[in-house]
Amino acid sequence: MAYVRKRIREIPDFPQPGVLFRDIMPLLADPKGFHIVLDAIAERFVGEHIDAVVGIESRGFIFGGALAARLNASFVAVRKSGKLPYRTDKVSYSLEYGEAELEMHRDSLKEGAHVLIVDDLLATGGTAHAAAELVDRQGAHVAAFAFVIELESLGGRAVLEPAPVVSILSYP
Repeated sequence: MAYVRKRIREIPDFPQPGVLFRDIMPLLADPKGFHIVLDAIAERFVGEHIDAVVGIESRGFIFGGALAARLNASFVAVRKSGKLPYRTDKVSYSLEYGEAELEMHRDSLKEGAHVLIVDDLLATGGTAHAAAELVDRQGAHVAAFAFVIELESLGGRAVLEPAPVVSILSYP
């Protein structure tokens, strides 16, 4: 994964002082790097029963849509509140600076579906946990979570257990 790691740009003090931002845009601009990431995630689920891939707004859409196609699964978008036009389920969750809400169309998943939840980054796990709650409300099962980057020191993996968590790159 050295090739992929070299395509993650580090931006100090963004979005606030003391934060080291991991920018995936150079990775997305590199077709080889993008394919390496997709292959690495998809190969973990070959032979698994995945009915749907849930992508979390917004960069989870990029990876989630491509993975859904590779896994022959449907793609479901989880969006910020107010962005979906049809009937939705909504869940509130805590952020460092307040509260936020995520939504998913109520008819997105079939009862009993096995779901892979995808996003670009795992930090505290709050957003992914909220997405899992939406999946649970529709009677579906979270089979696993997949992330391009995991920030281990923020403990997100523990929040998402016992579901399996796959990350391609880990940073302390």
